[in-house]
Amino acid sequence: MVAARSAAERREELVALYQRLKDCHDCPLKATRTKLVFGAGNADAEVMFVGEAPGAQEDLEGLPFVGRAGQLLNELLSEIGLRREDVWINNVLMCRPPGNRDPLPHEIEECEPFLLERIRLIQPKVICTLGNFATKLLSGQPTGITRCCGRPQYREIAGLEVVLYPLFHPAAALRTPATKEQLRQDMARLPELIEQQRPKLEAALAAATAPAEAEAAEPEPAPQLGLFGG
Repeated sequence: MVAARSAAERREELVALYQRLKDCHDCPLKATRTKLVFGAGNADAEVMFVGEAPGAQEDLEGLPFVGRAGQLLNELLSEIGLRREDVWINNVLMCRPPGNRDPLPHEIEECEPFLLERIRLIQPKVICTLGNFATKLLSGQPTGITRCCGRPQYREIAGLEVVLYPLFHPAAALRTPATKEQLRQDMARLPELIEQQRPKLEAALAAATAPAEAEAAEPEPAPQLGLFGG
């Protein structure tokens, strides 16, 4: 298990990881990308979303899920009382594959350690995998998304006990009304999953957070979307 550490310490390491990767992430797609898409949101988020790879708009802006699929994700979050600023959003790949093709195995292998490091630093209670690639990678199983979407899995990932919650990718939901409705229904269960997990981590984190809170009159704000934008 990951040792309990203060939120401030974890945020500092997350920013350092971003600074290191944004200019020198030497992946196979580096030559064709515009910007590295590290991820964005609340660095202390209880929920992390993991998609597939940046698209054209994400590649230009350096932020994840800012196109039509991102707009749908924002809408679904709003329906359950959450905002992008409340969660952490990233992808398996940090660079856009040419022509939005599927990620290749060696590209996933290159980015996987950095995804696991972000999970370790953010310490989410629930990880929502969007689509096949993220689900198969983090579950370690070959089961396709259509067979496991909306079914919580209790797993240890990056040294953390988390709920892995496979969901249809918003891009797929935009193409098929039935898929969109299924995604909406599955998203509606997310607050319940968060509540179920909350007590399991709060006790461990409290011991590490208390000393840092005692030193400061106000807690340090979590890095938000703009910090990790390209």
